[in-house]
Amino acid sequence: MFRRLLYATLVLLALGCTVATAAEKNPVVLMETSMGNVKIELFAKEAPISVKNFLSYVHNGFYKGTIFHRVIPGFMAQGGGLTAELQPKPGNLPSIKNEADNGLKNDRGTIAMARTGAPDSATSQFFINVVNNDRLNRPSPDGYGYAVFGKVVEGMDVVDKMMAAPQSRKNAVFQNVPNTPIVIKDVKVLNGK
Repeated sequence: MFRRLLYATLVLLALGCTVATAAEKNPVVLMETSMGNVKIELFAKEAPISVKNFLSYVHNGFYKGTIFHRVIPGFMAQGGGLTAELQPKPGNLPSIKNEADNGLKNDRGTIAMARTGAPDSATSQFFINVVNNDRLNRPSPDGYGYAVFGKVVEGMDVVDKMMAAPQSRKNAVFQNVPNTPIVIKDVKVLNGK
């Protein structure tokens, strides 16, 4: 009788751990681009503000039709805010607090919030690091750094293809713009909220 009770208790504990583990999993999104798909795990525990912000844009369909407008080989690919005509897509949410002090590093394959020179200015734009960009980690380059909030878990080969796309300078503002727009067709949540 004791053995059965012990076994039942262990089974319930194991099931409880499995349920807890499943509930604690990070959200994963699939970014469909004109060059292929990129799957990204979002670090909700380490970067809750940035992840909530990113998912708000995902849920309202904002990223559909935006492009990777700044692709710098040996550095990063930036997108999520401009149309193929290099116009800002309307509908930005208020800017968010910089979370670059979360311990995550701007290493190859990570995704971080793009911002202006003001630390707390990030809205919809993000970038994917294609090398370890230590100089973007807090406190560099300006005492604040750039907030990492996720990592590419599948499709880094697609990001590498972006790096190889022919590009040019469009004007004084837009440099390293792919000649053929790299369009974000959609971003979908695969698990989580």
